[in-house]
Amino acid sequence: MLLFIKMNLRWLTAGFVLTFASAFGQTWFISLFAGAIKAEHGLTDGGWGSLYTAATLCSTGLLFWRGSAADTVRLSRLAPMMAFVFALSCVGMAVAHSVWLLGISLFLLRFCGQGMFSHIAMTAMGRWFEATRGRAVSIANLGHPAGEVVIPIIAVLLIAAIGWRPTWLGVAIILSIAIAPLLWLLLRDDRSPRGHADAMLIPGLMGRQWRRRDAVRHWLLPALLPILLTPGFIGTVVFFHQVHIAEVKGWTLVQMAPGYSAFAVTTVASAFAAGWAADRFGPQRLLTLLLLPMGIGVALIAPSEQVVAWYVALGVIGITQGMASALWGVLLPVVYGTRHLGSIRSLATTIMVISTAIGPGITGILIDQGVDFPTQSLFMGLWCVLLAGVCFLIDRRLTRELAL
Repeated sequence: MLLFIKMNLRWLTAGFVLTFASAFGQTWFISLFAGAIKAEHGLTDGGWGSLYTAATLCSTGLLFWRGSAADTVRLSRLAPMMAFVFALSCVGMAVAHSVWLLGISLFLLRFCGQGMFSHIAMTAMGRWFEATRGRAVSIANLGHPAGEVVIPIIAVLLIAAIGWRPTWLGVAIILSIAIAPLLWLLLRDDRSPRGHADAMLIPGLMGRQWRRRDAVRHWLLPALLPILLTPGFIGTVVFFHQVHIAEVKGWTLVQMAPGYSAFAVTTVASAFAAGWAADRFGPQRLLTLLLLPMGIGVALIAPSEQVVAWYVALGVIGITQGMASALWGVLLPVVYGTRHLGSIRSLATTIMVISTAIGPGITGILIDQGVDFPTQSLFMGLWCVLLAGVCFLIDRRLTRELAL
């Protein structure tokens, strides 16, 4: 592993930086400002969740339309350009005094962070690596848990010291003068998998290079739709409503903070284990186990009375998040090839971002109607268990087709 990292350090670092910086557009980071934003604009849980849903859904439409740019635009140009747009959205968050500007800023935040930064990173790993794709995806995805461990602490301290609006300006500065130039330096030289003069030569299922329209017509993508939606939906709403959970359970956010560390540790461990297993046994073999930890973890929130149960719940949920990050980064190029990987990944990423969009809106409205989140979590756990059976059937059929 150390030799692999040494030989591919530049490209792995590029993936890590992209996933790490995507934190500023992720739900868990934005939720740190939720209390101040709701108070500033007079929004209820349902109103804030609905605005967030609308902004994220709009970002998914743009991602679906422009995500294929990862196939046609050099990443050394595309990634820094997205970093500057990302910075602009942070400035918008800092100066927004109307709900309209807040919504536009959220739209750009979600498009860049949740959308394009993660999309570019995973498209690059899928295209640049072949036999070691699982390891590459796992290492690049370390940026997500690294951000979850480091950034919340710094953000909370900055909000307390200088205020929430100046904190957003600080993020904009970091993206402009640090992240954008670093991405250009790391990505200025492209890479092809060893043994391939052209990275586009790696085929997918049935020896084909699948286009997005062909993938949509194939049985697999429709079958994977609920599996693609579920981790993002549940993972998002758990963090999005952490303030509400604290109020219902009588906990404080300070008491709940170690949950981030538990989540990050299990995410990293499971991502590496899943990356190794995907390379060794095939990524489709992970499907059956994917949602079971998340189902158990989210269901634990309902009966828990002690805050330590929150740590356990997030830790178990993190197992699924780590597995998912490795699984989709490996499975899509294996099934569909790499020639049109950016286009197909943009569709899959759009589906996953939609799940993060509809979650806060639906659960926020239910909270306004008197159904608290711990009660909702029981139904989410049951849903995950039912989907595990579907995943088993998908695994068996796909394994047969890949063997042909």
